[in-house]
Amino acid sequence: MDMQSVGSPALWAGFIIFVLLMLALDLGVFHRKTHEVKFKEALTWSGVWISLALVFNLGIWWKFGPTPGMQFLTGYLIEKSLSIDNIFVFVVIFSALKIPAVYQHRVLFWGILSALVLRAAMIFAGVAMLQRFHWLIYVFGAFLILTGVKLFLQRNKEEHPEDGAVMKLARRVIPSTPRFDKDHFFTVENGKKLATPLFMALVLVELTDVLFALDSIPAIFAVTTDPFLVFTSNIFAILGLRSLFFVLAGAVEKFSYLKVGLSAVLVFVGTKMALVDVVKVPPAVSLGVIALLLGGSIVASLLKARALERAGADKALASRGQPAPAAE
Repeated sequence: MDMQSVGSPALWAGFIIFVLLMLALDLGVFHRKTHEVKFKEALTWSGVWISLALVFNLGIWWKFGPTPGMQFLTGYLIEKSLSIDNIFVFVVIFSALKIPAVYQHRVLFWGILSALVLRAAMIFAGVAMLQRFHWLIYVFGAFLILTGVKLFLQRNKEEHPEDGAVMKLARRVIPSTPRFDKDHFFTVENGKKLATPLFMALVLVELTDVLFALDSIPAIFAVTTDPFLVFTSNIFAILGLRSLFFVLAGAVEKFSYLKVGLSAVLVFVGTKMALVDVVKVPPAVSLGVIALLLGGSIVASLLKARALERAGADKALASRGQPAPAAE
């Protein structure tokens, strides 16, 4: 398989330096002191990360043309949407382990920092395998289709990662305590070094990202096999995941149809990947279909949430003997 890339050594080096500088700025300046991330702050940072990704996309478009530009944007949109599914699980993890809001940013920062390294390794491994074994693209395509179907069938299933086999094994292998020690991952009790609930939450966050990466990275290969575009779109989506978590954490239950949209996206890109040697889907068409599927699921979710809120308000008024307001 031809794996030509728009990324020169200078572009690779520049992008990696940019990522390291942004992470240092994030942890060393803006979040040097542990604090609870409020909605306004999170929304601002989400806007910053999305704006940086779009500016980078414009640079790709200007320098290399519309095809790489649309491929990056499509890959970024897929990764960004799939990362929302991570947020559902992160909410469950923090709730189950009773992680205070003030410490959640620290867990996510180190979890996502490790995720950047793991995903980079997985991307380059995927590129190497596809270069050598073209038939793997059909395997990836079938895997994405099955994953999309599974996500649809289990869309209403409650997540309990804190009770999973990996977490039970981690608790056996890693001596831990249920006691917090400020924002430390480890503490000392009776002369023994023990992991705090923050470290156990970090383990689950890492595990969750690895599992989701198994879906998201093949999904981007269905859009482009350019290693630079795959890597940069993936990393931009992951860098904005922390701020997006604090924006959406309180409202994830409103996106009731999001998993339906995500499952449809996975089936679409899996089919596109499996038929790559038979049907060539233009990048603009892929972008339009994915945007339509995701946008439709989000709009449908918000309309349903609004209808449920209105029904609840009408029921409360009826219980007090007051007439419901006329529909707009």
